[in-house]
Amino acid sequence: MSSVSDPTHSAFAMRFGATLVGSDGVEFQLLAPKHNHIRLKLHDDDTLHAMQATAAGWHACTLPARPGSLYQFVLPDGLHVPDPASRFQPQDAHGPSEVIDPAAYGWQDGDWKGRPWEESVLYELHVGAFTPEGTFCAAIDKLDTLAALGITAIELMPVAEFPGRRNWGYDGVLWFAPDAAYGRPDDLKALVDAAHARGLMVFLDVVYNHFGPDGNYLSTYAPIFTETHHTPWGAAVNYDAGGAEVMRDLVIANALFWIHEYHFDGLRLDAVHAILDDSPDHILERIAQQVRASAQGRYVHLILENEDNEASRLARNAAGLPLQYTAQWNDDVHHVLHTAASGESSGYYVDYAGDTGKLGRALAEGFAFQGEMMPYRDKPRGEPSAGLPPTAFVSFIQNHDQVGNRALGERLTAYAPAAAVRAVAAIYLLAPQVPMIFMGEEWAATQPFPFFCDFAGDLAQAIRDGRRKEFARFPEFQDLKARERIPDPTAEATFLSAKLDWDEATREPHAACRAFYQSILAVRRAEIVPRLRGLSGHAGHYDILAPLAVRVTWSLADASVLTLHANLTDEPLTGISLPRDNRIWSEGRIGDDTLGAWGLVWSVAAASGNQSVFERSSREEDAST
Repeated sequence: MSSVSDPTHSAFAMRFGATLVGSDGVEFQLLAPKHNHIRLKLHDDDTLHAMQATAAGWHACTLPARPGSLYQFVLPDGLHVPDPASRFQPQDAHGPSEVIDPAAYGWQDGDWKGRPWEESVLYELHVGAFTPEGTFCAAIDKLDTLAALGITAIELMPVAEFPGRRNWGYDGVLWFAPDAAYGRPDDLKALVDAAHARGLMVFLDVVYNHFGPDGNYLSTYAPIFTETHHTPWGAAVNYDAGGAEVMRDLVIANALFWIHEYHFDGLRLDAVHAILDDSPDHILERIAQQVRASAQGRYVHLILENEDNEASRLARNAAGLPLQYTAQWNDDVHHVLHTAASGESSGYYVDYAGDTGKLGRALAEGFAFQGEMMPYRDKPRGEPSAGLPPTAFVSFIQNHDQVGNRALGERLTAYAPAAAVRAVAAIYLLAPQVPMIFMGEEWAATQPFPFFCDFAGDLAQAIRDGRRKEFARFPEFQDLKARERIPDPTAEATFLSAKLDWDEATREPHAACRAFYQSILAVRRAEIVPRLRGLSGHAGHYDILAPLAVRVTWSLADASVLTLHANLTDEPLTGISLPRDNRIWSEGRIGDDTLGAWGLVWSVAAASGNQSVFERSSREEDAST
């Protein structure tokens, strides 16, 4: 396996899969250590060709084929399986793989090197629900709108091939193939290319902790699972037991593949707390090392989702650069802001609701839990994080998980007061942590984002039953009639309900909400971003002013001080000292010593002592989302 370091190169060289050889041949390779004899079915002539068994479980053959040829591997028992490194599955996950010429697309982004991480304003989207068409090409038409909003990076939910026509993406089974429901490989490349032309980075969510329940054939010919570890999905992916080299090589190849063949600017690794590896060379460390070593001359950023809050995976070197991973999705910031705005306290929210100390700590230091016992989990959680720069954390008030894992998939704006939502948005959008907006959030979209998939038979019924059982323990869904309101995740109507209505964004009050996001992101771009480059750890500190009222200060990279005074309650807070000068944004009714209900003030004391170039005061009567 080799990698490509030239960002203008359009093909990633790897041993797995189908590789064009000359003008009229294709070399097919499969790592299948469980079998001595593998055949290949080439659909061009509908014949079976014996593959030669080579060292370490590899099987190979070179045949006269071309781009567009369909093929499958045939196991000794006659089972036809797709290529685990398939670049495209035109007939879905169970069908034949298609030979793709990875150099056929004519890239136009030769001068693109990416953007520094501190410039990131992320926008998470699901390709299928983002537009009415639900395709890569249709998403291109919305890029100018996102750039005008102030977005600098889009983050795609997983696109790897899954069974059926619709899925969140976390049931992928063929990691190298963009799902055919969204378009062909060149369509995804065109989306990335078009984003780069507009100065937008593109990140991809990848899933290395499990495979979907339907369409994964790897275990029939390779030791990809281990009973040594277990995850919520069953036996863990094998990264440390006998034969682990199969999965270790495959996952590293996949990470490099997306960075180089598709020019992605980075990856978001899903649920790495479920990637279990007791070997001395943890696969997460190996992925980061390989990606960073291959990305010469480019900004490439690696993001984690990690329930264990392992700050050590975000460590920086002496120059302040990430040793392994750039940032982590910060659920703790979401939870403290969500519980304040919504008043909810069930489930895992119980450990955050009404806790002003956790509110201040999550904003100032990153994690609210830094090794303390978490009652809901009944075990300690997290590691000390104050020594990390704020940019090591991605903050948000909505994302696919926090919206979609609700029973009805409703957005925060559907059940929290408008002034509260606007206040928490103004906090996370201007804080030194890197903000991430969930698609449609910027105009308070009324479309929900429920869980959806496209399975059939017993598996579909098991998912329907499991979904309703999951929420039966919540008070509001304990009777049967209430549970019947939970959308059927396998119904097409559930998926269609999630599709954004872009016309809604032009109507009031949604247009005013979008204008709010656009204005506050302009302030972030002018006032916050220039002060983040080179920001070190121990930058943030907080003081508790009153229940759910805090003052948080950050010492920024240019020696200026950013201060937030926030009152996240329905009652005014008086008798506090508020800055009169250098305010860059305020919400609610603000007096000399008063923060009104859901009131906040952001200010920057510049190193030079000069007044900020931006001064904003948002009138309470305009606070409609």
